[in-house]
Amino acid sequence: MDNCIFCKIIHKEIPGKVVYEDDVCLAFLDLSQVTYGHTLVIPKKHYDSFLECDEKTLGHVMKVAQKIAKSYEASLGANGFNILTNVHEIAGQSVHHFHVHIIPRYDEQDTIEINFTDNEGKHDLDELLGKIKS
Repeated sequence: MDNCIFCKIIHKEIPGKVVYEDDVCLAFLDLSQVTYGHTLVIPKKHYDSFLECDEKTLGHVMKVAQKIAKSYEASLGANGFNILTNVHEIAGQSVHHFHVHIIPRYDEQDTIEINFTDNEGKHDLDELLGKIKS
């Protein structure tokens, strides 16, 4: 993609703080640094999002994300991680190149907040299951 900032990092048209690279993917520090060590893992081939990525590449990207997270546990002293990807703008995707965030967590005071609201009873689960299975 001509105007993709991540493709430009892959092709060395703009700099990136690369922490890992192989034939399939690249991992680099996110400029925003939501927490210390916030890293993005991206495939070198352009895919718009998680939904577009082929299974083999997806598996490799996740394997690399796991490897990096394990190394950050040892080298940075991270106590946990959020591993996530956003799909489409409604979910917060701002760069349309599939990427996985590795967000190290050190304590409850980290500047990221992810809440799962308890909506028990709000939806008819039998109706939902029927739609999914049809």
